Amino acid sequence: MEIFEIVTYFILLGLISTAIRVVTTSNVIHAAISLVFTLALTAILFLILSSEFVALVLVLVYIGAVIVLFLFGIMITRAPLGKNAELDNDKNKKLGAAIAGSIFLLFSYILINGFDGEVTIASGSSTELLGEILLTRFIFPFELVSFVLLAALIGGITLARKDEALIDKDQV
Repeated sequence: MEIFEIVTYFILLGLISTAIRVVTTSNVIHAAISLVFTLALTAILFLILSSEFVALVLVLVYIGAVIVLFLFGIMITRAPLGKNAELDNDKNKKLGAAIAGSIFLLFSYILINGFDGEVTIASGSSTELLGEILLTRFIFPFELVSFVLLAALIGGITLARKDEALIDKDQV
């Protein structure tokens, strides 16, 4: 085994452990920090696969923007943290684990059987090809994702304003 493979296995082990930490922790802040590490390790894997553009987008968009927005949303909604954050959601964990496991198995089956061991080499750079695909074939899903993110931002602001209104009433 080469040193390159050993490093890749250690990165994958770290990726799996941080991903498990994201979904098993009950503290929202710890989950967000674990998600940052998970996304960073995923970006490193994309760098290993010589997909620098995807790794850079992952770092800039997901780590730089989405996680910051997530933490900002936690702060403005005054979510309970620490010992007050314990929720009674144990009854849904088994159902969620079963659904996540079945989706994982379905996607694994599709990926294993979908390519039949073929390797396709595209002409041009990967960034050029990705831009062409996003802005021609996948323009509708690309724009749909932007509307979903906008709706999430508006929903977060609306929830924060309702919380502030309730706090102001309590103080009077």
